[in-house]
Amino acid sequence: MVVCGDDALAHRLAAELHDVYRARVTVVIPGGVPLAGPTGRRTAGWRSGGRTSAFFGRFTAAVGRVPMPRQTTDHTASDGGVRVMEAPDLDDEVLTEAGAAQATALALVHDDDETNIHAALRARRLNPRLRLVIRLYNRKLGQHLEELLDEAARVADPGIDAAELDATTTVLSDADTVAPALAATAVAGTSKVLQADGLLLRAAERSPSGPDEVARPGLCTLALLSSTTSDPGGSEGSDSSGDERPMLLPGDAEVAAATGRDTVVLEAISAIGPPLPPRRLGSRRLPLASLFSRRLRWSVAGMAAAVLALTLVSWQVTGVGLLRAAYLTVLDVLAIDDPALDEPTARKIVQLLSGLAGLLLLPVLVAAALEALGTFRTASTLRRPPRGLSGHVVLLGLGKIGTRVLARLREMDIPVVCVEEDPGARGIPLARELGVPTVVGDVTQEGVLEAAKIQRAHALLALTSVDTTNLEATLYARSVRPRLRVALRLYDDGFATAVYRTLRAAHPQALTRSRSVSSLAAPAFAGAMMGRQVLGAIPIERRVLLFAALHVAGHPRLEGRTVAEAFAPGAWRVIALDAAEPADRQRDLAAAPSHDGVAQEPALVWDLHPGYVLRPQDRVVLAATRQGLAELLAGAPVRRN
Repeated sequence: MVVCGDDALAHRLAAELHDVYRARVTVVIPGGVPLAGPTGRRTAGWRSGGRTSAFFGRFTAAVGRVPMPRQTTDHTASDGGVRVMEAPDLDDEVLTEAGAAQATALALVHDDDETNIHAALRARRLNPRLRLVIRLYNRKLGQHLEELLDEAARVADPGIDAAELDATTTVLSDADTVAPALAATAVAGTSKVLQADGLLLRAAERSPSGPDEVARPGLCTLALLSSTTSDPGGSEGSDSSGDERPMLLPGDAEVAAATGRDTVVLEAISAIGPPLPPRRLGSRRLPLASLFSRRLRWSVAGMAAAVLALTLVSWQVTGVGLLRAAYLTVLDVLAIDDPALDEPTARKIVQLLSGLAGLLLLPVLVAAALEALGTFRTASTLRRPPRGLSGHVVLLGLGKIGTRVLARLREMDIPVVCVEEDPGARGIPLARELGVPTVVGDVTQEGVLEAAKIQRAHALLALTSVDTTNLEATLYARSVRPRLRVALRLYDDGFATAVYRTLRAAHPQALTRSRSVSSLAAPAFAGAMMGRQVLGAIPIERRVLLFAALHVAGHPRLEGRTVAEAFAPGAWRVIALDAAEPADRQRDLAAAPSHDGVAQEPALVWDLHPGYVLRPQDRVVLAATRQGLAELLAGAPVRRN
């Protein structure tokens, strides 16, 4: 396996492949440009062997340094499992030296899309069968690139198997992978959702049923939450939490014995209908309510009522028809009618009153023109938070992650106020287009969070790339609103655990979550490198549960076994069967189905009988831990693509 990257995702992905899947990994990092440290800032000194070992965390073996061509530097762990290269750029010679021509898979996870695209095109020429996993932020470009690289593999090797071709190129976005989890953390009642074959799967947390209550049905129990969930000083469960850690995919006996512990249950499967007509989350059309102020609208309504009253009086006084009376009144109001010198006194009085009404109407028309001009001039600028806003989500940071989370929150019609220091940040145009109130300023400066109405907010999402900024903003927000729901993005797991425990101990009644983007995204990237179709990942406390589509053929722990026999508690569990014929199966089960006017029945069968025997031609959807999925793969013959 080869990993090319320059940030925390490369770190997590390499550790995932080495520690979980026991794969031999070569990591290529830009020469002289170290990976981001725990605070999100560049740190120097990664060229030494000891620093390289620290980079991988668990790789404590001594690291040697061997000169390589083109000024690349090679750090090889003594256990032979990890090899680290430093190279100025990813040209053909560097990719060849990294072993791309013989590798099973190559992950290109640089933060720059252009760098990843250039390297992918070079790698495809070197090895048409190489499995490529590419990190791209641009979704549309990613779809076109995946089709192009698949076609290139087909042309270079016409005899390639269709199953291998399906896994040849995978384009992923770490921002898209983690945005649903981050948005769900901030919003009360929003469950973690996965999509598979046009169905929505909701993983919901449930409290234990009372003695006289009947437990609500669900497809299966995905996890038992840690026993310290209700302990303010307890740590959020992780793999190193001992008996207090959450139990993923527990057996029936474990569920029955774990009284008093909350559970995560897979439930609420519903079909996704045809797409609704396109609906803009924010519109540039200016309705009357936003074009004119409330006071001005009342003034216009009063003037209209006065003109109507004068019309009725003129109709009664002059004896002419109603339409002519209305016409004469309008002329009098606009001061363009002849004086009523030879008319009756009543007509003269009505004309004078109409002229007075016209004088009162003039400033109203001027005010309307000025307000409309000001509204149109500010339509393309960032909105300020409304004065009475409350119950909203304050989103800090409009980088790649923050932009995707913003779009996700607005899709759910959740009010958001953004805070961003850089006026040219990636998400500023989206906030302007959606009409989302945005405060431009340094969140650590006094008054910025107050401008975002943090004192009346429902939740805070701190998603900047600097840990200390996220922590400082969180602490200040909690001092203003102690029960504020908080989710903050932190890089270092140890630092995140310490912050989490401290905040929960100080504010036991408020929900606190710390999330690492790289740790949430790495399992999906690693799964794609291993050739499986990862449908999604659900964070359960500080662990991750994967959902993947897997062909039964070649897996002795699945093939020929019943669904009950194939269940390995704590490792994996078959939850659905793809009932479509192999030739008609959907390539990407995670994609929304295309609706062309023809009714399409979902191919996935969820209510599997425990006695159903899995056949070689079957494709199943299973939930698995990272270690369980790696163990399942190890029991099958490995095909090198």
